Amino acid sequence: MKLFFLNLKKHFRWYLLLLLIVFAIVLWSAVAAENQTGLTFAALNIGQGDGLFIESPSGVKVLVDGGPNDNLIRELPAVMPWYDKHIDAIIITNSDSDHYSGFISLLQNYKVDVVIESGYRSATPDYALLEKEIADKKIPEILARRGEIVDLGDGAEIKILFPDRDVSGLASNDASVVSRLTYGDTSVLLTGDSPIKIEDYLLALDGANLQSTVLKVGHHGSKTSSSDEFVKTVAPQIAVISAEKGNSYGFPATTTLATLQKYNAAIYDTCVMGNIILHSDGKTFSLQNKNIVPVVAGCK
Repeated sequence: MKLFFLNLKKHFRWYLLLLLIVFAIVLWSAVAAENQTGLTFAALNIGQGDGLFIESPSGVKVLVDGGPNDNLIRELPAVMPWYDKHIDAIIITNSDSDHYSGFISLLQNYKVDVVIESGYRSATPDYALLEKEIADKKIPEILARRGEIVDLGDGAEIKILFPDRDVSGLASNDASVVSRLTYGDTSVLLTGDSPIKIEDYLLALDGANLQSTVLKVGHHGSKTSSSDEFVKTVAPQIAVISAEKGNSYGFPATTTLATLQKYNAAIYDTCVMGNIILHSDGKTFSLQNKNIVPVVAGCK
């Protein structure tokens, strides 16, 4: 033990220098992450569910769905500095647990300014716990309604496309919030778990304005979403699927993959790729990990 302390004293300045170098690297990484320009859209690898992260060029951060369990908290450091514990808004697209459960622990560990939800509320104990966290922290809740715009700053915005009515009496998936994120010439269509009948409704309502650079594929690639006409109209260059490897639902369905391939969308799936992080400069989206290639099969 005495020898240990003698060696420590002898080499103290070298240990101190090493510590300072490590600290400088950590600080540089944090500053570099914060100085990143453009818009970030990420599908986080949270298992069977949706957990989508958006950061605008001005630094406004939004989470669309929280996934199951505590997986969201685990993956957030992939897109946010570890010391940043502030989210400007969360959007709960529907009240199935794979879309909201992760928000419970998020609210216990992060400051959230506003909650946006459809108006359909689950009667489950977990959803009641989420509502209690929101109420206890006095976070304002806003009902998502068609035509509302969430201004993210520097030309980025989220426009609500659905619901356009009271959805409290609908099925959970039918009540999903559908929105469109835009920045410059790039856009992302966020569909929650919306089934084909809601897709058809949106096509009839305003199909001409659904075209988007990226499609967050509805209901994790289920065959109950992503109709041929809908994908054709959206005409995405990139299709993002959030699903768990080996999930019991068989997501994504082979028919959905075939439809996306038919219209030449590059398919990115969290079950194969992990976190999918896309950056937009206002003209095009690029993938953070350029070594990742699109997938052609499912999550089995």
